[in-house]
Parts: sequence; structure tokens; C-alpha cells
Amino acid sequence: MKKGLPVADRKTVWRETADLTRREKKVVAAAIALHVVAAVAGLGGPFLIGRIVDAVSKGAGASDVDKMALAVGACVLVQVLVSRQAQYLGHRFGERANARLREDFVARTLALPVSAVERAGTGDLATRSSVDVATVGNTVRTVVPTLLISAIQLLLIFGAVIVMDPPLGLVALAGVPTTAAVARWYLRRASPAYLMEGETASELTEALTTTAEGGRTVEALRLADERVAHGTEKIGRQWQARRRTLALRSVFFPIVEAGYALPAAAMLLAGGFFMRHGLSLGVVVSATLYVQQAIDPLDRVMIWLEQAQRGLASFARVLGVGMVPPEPRGEVPASNQRELIVRGARFAYGDGHDVLHGIDLAVRPGERLAIVGPSGAGKSTLARLLAGIDAPREGVVTLGGLAVTKIDPAERRRRIALVTQEHHVFMGSLRDNLAFAAPGATDDDMLDALVAVGADWYGDLPDGLDTELGDGVRTLGPADAQQLALARLVLADPHTLILDEATAALDPTTARRTERALAAVLEGRTVIAIAHRLNTAHDADRVAVLEGGRVSELGSHDDLVRAGGAYASLWRSWHG
Repeated sequence: MKKGLPVADRKTVWRETADLTRREKKVVAAAIALHVVAAVAGLGGPFLIGRIVDAVSKGAGASDVDKMALAVGACVLVQVLVSRQAQYLGHRFGERANARLREDFVARTLALPVSAVERAGTGDLATRSSVDVATVGNTVRTVVPTLLISAIQLLLIFGAVIVMDPPLGLVALAGVPTTAAVARWYLRRASPAYLMEGETASELTEALTTTAEGGRTVEALRLADERVAHGTEKIGRQWQARRRTLALRSVFFPIVEAGYALPAAAMLLAGGFFMRHGLSLGVVVSATLYVQQAIDPLDRVMIWLEQAQRGLASFARVLGVGMVPPEPRGEVPASNQRELIVRGARFAYGDGHDVLHGIDLAVRPGERLAIVGPSGAGKSTLARLLAGIDAPREGVVTLGGLAVTKIDPAERRRRIALVTQEHHVFMGSLRDNLAFAAPGATDDDMLDALVAVGADWYGDLPDGLDTELGDGVRTLGPADAQQLALARLVLADPHTLILDEATAALDPTTARRTERALAAVLEGRTVIAIAHRLNTAHDADRVAVLEGGRVSELGSHDDLVRAGGAYASLWRSWHG
């Protein structure tokens, strides 16, 4: 069973959130200051309306009332203008923070070891890179500024009521205990619920992705019913997770909404009582308006609090990608050391049984070695060990005397290249796709690489190297994509190449022509080819036969045919 990528704990999430804020502390401080000014200006309206009520009660003239009414308008105008600038700064911080989060996420993702990505599955990483990153971006851009503004407004509003009349201020807080209690109840349950929702979304994405990618296999083996049942089970898990978060919201919001009317009613009842003891009507009116004014920011806090929980859960998942230990920086072997040696290598996936059992193999520099054997013999697993993607459970794989997995990752990738039958065409031009392997390559270098692998389809492209590739533009077929991957290999120019069925998508004639062209271009380099087509083995310097995770035969093609063993049987079957 695949194990998902880790999830950051709450302490890490808050630490990273604080660090994100510190990077823009001047902008954040300015935005907070402006929000405070805007909130103070907003307090002027209810206060002045109360003064108007008292002035009218005392028989003040129209000119006095008009002046206070103009002052109310001035307060509203100041609040609008200052709020606009404060929101601009807040959104500016949000956009910059969002961009930084996305850049950091891409950097963390690219630093993941290939083995960690494969163990987690594409669904988990795809969900984190799309749904979770978007949720975090919305939280930083919208939710955080809204909560900040609303919190400032609430503090100043209730502070103003307490300053005007402390007893009324206590009455204004009548709804706080209920709201605080239900918020505490909600927050304790929301975070794990939303984390579970994210996990089930990853599982569903993984199920749908693997079914779609393996559609032909599913159809050929008549596994449609099984895959539908598997997908239905994942949909059911996500539905249960969604129902859990929905149940929390269905309790949280009605109680909060019901609590809004309590403070206003309490203010009017208490205000009538206090007026008998000398409190003015204007103070009661102002305090009641303040309480009514608090409903809007309080409502925003309650609504966006739910979104904040989604954002925190998604942020924990996004940060979890960076918790996977990166490949350690290792040593660099001497440039003239190219011998690849396997000694006593045993390997198992996870807690399963060993796939390889004590492999001993020495690949000489410049040698062409073919590895053949039945399906399930461990050929691709051995290729992964040779490329340093996985480390053997026992034994060692060395290049130039250093364990392959201890060589600096960047240096290892320059020296050893693994090409499988799974190839990706990136969105962008053909030039962009080729430049991944050699950023400094010229157009002539790229054209020579395409010619070397027999990519005749290049001549039919309307814009040459500038032709856009990918879904919705020009889609390359499996064979063309495989030749594109081989052209990248030519441009990368490593000294050791591991080809794991690298020409499997090509028809036999094209594959043969491509292999011969590659052999000419890669003359002098070490080539290890995992092959089902025995023509590849025929052309190799030596052939290693892998059976049951062990090397059963090793020698040249002619020697193994004369020996009459397993390879000879494979060769006779291949030729009928």
C-alpha cells in the first residue's frame, strides 16, 4: 500500500505562518495601522448619532445637528478611503505571500527523491499541488486580511462600548460566552476533519488517475468492474469525510447566527434600566448601534473561520512536502572512475519479500551490457539500483569506488541517466522540451540529437523547434514521445546510460533503427539496456540473464548460445 507524503504539525504551520508575515513585516504593520485608523473612524458615526439624540432631547438647534451630521459623513468618508488603502496593502501582501508559497512549493517538490514520490503516489502530490496550494493562496489573499480587519473592528467596537459605559459594555459581551464555546468546540474538531478530507481527495485522485492511465490494460484484462468498485469505495470515503465537515458546519453556524440577536436585545433591556439611574438615551442608542455594527465583522469572522481551517489544513499538507528528507549532498568521484559494480545486492519494496537476491555484477567502462529475463525477474529494479534511485537493503552499488546513493545527486544525474518507457512531454515548445536536458544546447545540437534518434516527424512540425507541444496544442504519440526522451538523453551526454525498455513504444523496425543510431552516437559510453527484444542483446558486448532476482548467466551472446542454457532457449524462441 502506498504511503502518502507527511503532513506538518500545528506548531510547524504557525511557525511558517509567522515567518511568512515577518518577510513582509513593514507592509503588514502599515496595513494594520491603516485598518485601526479606519476602524476608529467607523466608531465616529454611532457615537455622533448618540450625541445627536441627546442634543435633540435637550432642544438643540438645527445648525448644531447639521454640524454633527456632517461630521458623521466625514467619518464615513475617512473610513472608506483609509479602508481602501489598507485593503490594497493587505491584498498586496497576500499576492506576494501567495507567489512565494507557490515558488517554495515547486522548489520542495522538485527536491523530492524519486522514490518518495513513487511511494506516495501521483494522486497525493497532484492534490497538494492543485487543490491545497489554491486553498492556501485563497487563505493568504482573502481569509487572513478579512479576519484581521474584523478582529480589529470587534476589539475597537467593544472597547468603545466599555469606555462609554462599563456596565453596558459588560452587557454587550452577553453573546461572547456562547460564541466562544461553540467556536472552541468547532476548532477542536475541524482541523482533523479537513485533513481527512484532503487525504480522501488524494486517494480518489490517485484511483482515478491510475485507472485512466491504465485504461487499455483495464480493458484488456476486463478489470472495469473491479476499478469501478475501487473508485466507488474511494468516493464513499471522501463522501464520509465531506459529511463530517458538513456536520460540523451545520452545528457551528446556526448557533452563531442565533447568538447575534442576544446582545442587542440585552442592550435595550439593560439600557432602559440604566436610564432610570441617569444614563442618557444617546449613550444607549450609541451602544446599541455599536453592538449592531459588530454583527457584520463577527459574521465575517465566523464565516471565514471555517475557511481558515481549510487553509490551515491545506497549509499543513503543502508544508509536509518539504518534510521529506532531501537526497543528501554527497561526494564526487574522480572523473576517470566509471566502473559500475554491484556486490551482494538485495532489495525489497517496503516490507515485502526480496526482489533481488545477492546480485553480483561489474560493468566495465564503455561496455554495452544487455539484461534480459522473464517478466518479474527484477530487471527494472536492478536498473533503479544502478541509477541510484533506490539503495539496496544489503550489499552495495558503487561507481568509481563510491556508493551510487552517496554520490552528490546532481553529479550522479550528470554521470548516470535512466530512461524508461514512460516519457513526459512538457507544455511548451519542442526547444523547451529538449533544453531540459542541456540548457546550453544550440539549435544545431538539438537538431542533431533528433536526427540521431531517428525522429523523422520533426520535419512535419509547422514551426520547427518553436512548435508548441502538449495537450490542446500538438500531442505527440507514444513513439514520438519516446524518441523525444532519447533525444534528451543524447543532449544530456552522460557517461553511463541505463535504458529500461526505452524503445518499447516503437515498432520493431523503428526501434532497431533507433538503437543502431544511438549506438553510433553513444560510442565509448557505458550502456546498460533492459530489453525484451533480443536483437539488443545480440548487439551487446555481454548479456546478463536475470531469473528470480538472481543473475543466472553472464557472457557474450555467442558464448551463451553455445552454452545452451536459459539465454539460448530465449534466443531460439525469439527466432521461432
